[in-house]
Amino acid sequence: MTPTRLYAGNQLRSLREARAIRQSDFAAQLGISASYLSQIEHDDRPLTPALLDRLQKLFPLEWEEVAAEAGDRRAGALREAAADPLFAASPLPPEQLERAALQQPQLADQFVILHAAYRRAGQRLQIIDEALTGGTAEGSRLPWEEVRDWFHDAGNYVDSIDRAAETLAMQLRGRDPSPAIETIERRLRDALGISIVYRQSQALRDFDATMRHLVIDPSQPAETRRFQLAHQLAALALANEIVAVVEASPLRTPAARQLLHVGLANYAAGAVLMPYAPFRASARAVRHDIDRLRLEYGVSFEQACHRLSTLQRPGARGIPMFFCRVDMAGNITKRHSATRLQFARFGGACPLWIVHEAAAIPDRILFQLAETPDGLRYVSMAKGLVKPSGSYARSPRRYAVALGCEAQYAADFVYADGVDVAAPQAATRIGLSCRICPRDDCDQRAFPPSDRPILVDPDRRDVVPYRIG
Repeated sequence: MTPTRLYAGNQLRSLREARAIRQSDFAAQLGISASYLSQIEHDDRPLTPALLDRLQKLFPLEWEEVAAEAGDRRAGALREAAADPLFAASPLPPEQLERAALQQPQLADQFVILHAAYRRAGQRLQIIDEALTGGTAEGSRLPWEEVRDWFHDAGNYVDSIDRAAETLAMQLRGRDPSPAIETIERRLRDALGISIVYRQSQALRDFDATMRHLVIDPSQPAETRRFQLAHQLAALALANEIVAVVEASPLRTPAARQLLHVGLANYAAGAVLMPYAPFRASARAVRHDIDRLRLEYGVSFEQACHRLSTLQRPGARGIPMFFCRVDMAGNITKRHSATRLQFARFGGACPLWIVHEAAAIPDRILFQLAETPDGLRYVSMAKGLVKPSGSYARSPRRYAVALGCEAQYAADFVYADGVDVAAPQAATRIGLSCRICPRDDCDQRAFPPSDRPILVDPDRRDVVPYRIG
């Protein structure tokens, strides 16, 4: 079978112009002449497999959409799967991958499915290993752990609720990027018959469904009060959509289903305040600068980070992000990942991860280039935050949030500016948790890996009092 020639001149030119790159500079990046690029952009020449591979590596986010529009989705998925570090010892050339996608489409699809299953199986083994070494049986997960894993399995994106929330936001926001607090209050009062009172309380939000009465604690920051109102609006206006998702879930206990209901209402609130398409466009325009996004949409730093981790709509993905929140004791209290990095479920996170330092230094953004044991590199930022309690008698909540992506997206992540993500010695070598980390030369190790023996020499003392066999 003769390979199909892929002409994507308009898409390639649009990509270049959106990045404000001159044709000569763009040609240099692709390793071709400016005249050759001009021919491609005018559809006089097709894109070769080598150029497709180069484009996917240089512009992974934009090229996914270009490839889909040009009918190259299968080849793109195959290239992405074949780029796994698993195949680093014998990488397949782009031309061979292109031929496989064209000549053996079913085989290519099965390879992509098999690779995805391999990644899921690895994550599953990690979960089981952590559960066993942490003394927690897999079948005895707590309700909140079930819900956390449900969101992970869903890719932290719930299409029916996200789209319904986006529609609701478009009705409310007018000319503003995000619905104003007064608009949300008015919709609650006029359309849903809810009376709203601002009164200091132990609860951030307290709703009496029988009396249709909502109490909001005014001591919260403005963006938190607005989020609580959006939560209540979403819980009522999108009740059918939320119930349908909960009823279709495999959660085992009433408590887990109730927690999922709350989590989906929170998800919907974020989608109302940061509607998908406008927020994704804004994020790309400012290269995921959290402070600029939170000011534009009137949300908190944490809310903006969390929303960025949910931008995984098919055909309109954002950068695959991981997001987590860590308290002062090192416990991961929130975790979502659309990347290949998966957080430890039991025990603390790697002590070499920058998020721990950020927890002790509030209101300062820290950056880290890190490499996991599988050879993948990630760029991440972390910031320590303090949430006021509204009373001297109640301690403020202190924690840190972290947001990051794989290093291939560094050009679209403003926090990675000035860092050579490919430099051999630039990355901090981190793991997921000590119990499952295979590194045998880490001075910060708290526990030996659970699958390897330890060797103890009573006549020798290193930083770690044993060697890993």
